Amino acid sequence: MKYGKYTIETVTEAEDIIISMLDDLGVEGAQIEDKIPLSEDELAGMFVDIGPEETADDGKAYISFYLDASEDHEDLIRDIKAELEDMKSYLNVGSCRMTYSETEDEDYINNWKKYFHQFYIDDILFIPSWEEPVSGEHNGMTIHIDPGTAFGTGMHETTQLCIRALRKYATDGCRVLDVGTGSGVLSILAFKFGAGEVMATDLDICAEAATADNLAANGLEDADFKLIIGNLIDDAKVQDEVGKGYDIVVANILAEVLVPLMPAGIRALKDGGIYIMSGIIDDKEETVVNACKENGLKVLEVNRQGEWVCVTAAKQA
Repeated sequence: MKYGKYTIETVTEAEDIIISMLDDLGVEGAQIEDKIPLSEDELAGMFVDIGPEETADDGKAYISFYLDASEDHEDLIRDIKAELEDMKSYLNVGSCRMTYSETEDEDYINNWKKYFHQFYIDDILFIPSWEEPVSGEHNGMTIHIDPGTAFGTGMHETTQLCIRALRKYATDGCRVLDVGTGSGVLSILAFKFGAGEVMATDLDICAEAATADNLAANGLEDADFKLIIGNLIDDAKVQDEVGKGYDIVVANILAEVLVPLMPAGIRALKDGGIYIMSGIIDDKEETVVNACKENGLKVLEVNRQGEWVCVTAAKQA
């Protein structure tokens, strides 16, 4: 099959946000090329004895994705370019020049899987469906997760921050609202940490299949889980269906979405409920913390990993 290869020229600080945007638009398996040295954990996750040759980080990054060359993608490419242009108003994204070439391969859409391997977050083992556990003793929790077309494997710093906050604040039988669930990884972990009910929302219809597959892979196909496709920020029907009285609301989204989402998220919480927010780049920390205070939330803690931030707050009576 012939594929069209689209490559976006950008900068390393914008990689994660652009990848997330592409995923929101239904583009899967995007690849990143940069010169950021790999950490020891990343090298360990590659299961190789000798890593790639290290080079000096020049700040440049190239993000490539592949689309079937026989299909019309004019609308999608226009939407991607519009999103990139909008990002320039609040983030350094570089030139965002997009180039195109054609190539043939058996299966570019799935070749990315050979780069996604099992990994640990603390004592939790995350493993994709196409791998067997590495031999050795593991006494912690095991989560079976495939990203599918929805963003979220647990590997990203923002997801790890949310996971640790969920683990800290979840109680047996608690009700959790997972806003922007993606692959369902946070919903799955909410159940594993004791939640009795999880409601989730997402804008991407692809989240339906991804969450269903991942819940089933973890023995949670009969769990009290419901997914609503729609925008919690301004869709009254979605807000009514979500309802109120949640013990925890977790939202792993960009700060530009977290702030306008906050009033709806607070309405869904019971008094004293916990609001976990991540997806916050470090220079947006103050914006989110101030928004919490302006909306009557009490900030309990701010945690950081790399350049990403997680803010945990409580709804005051």
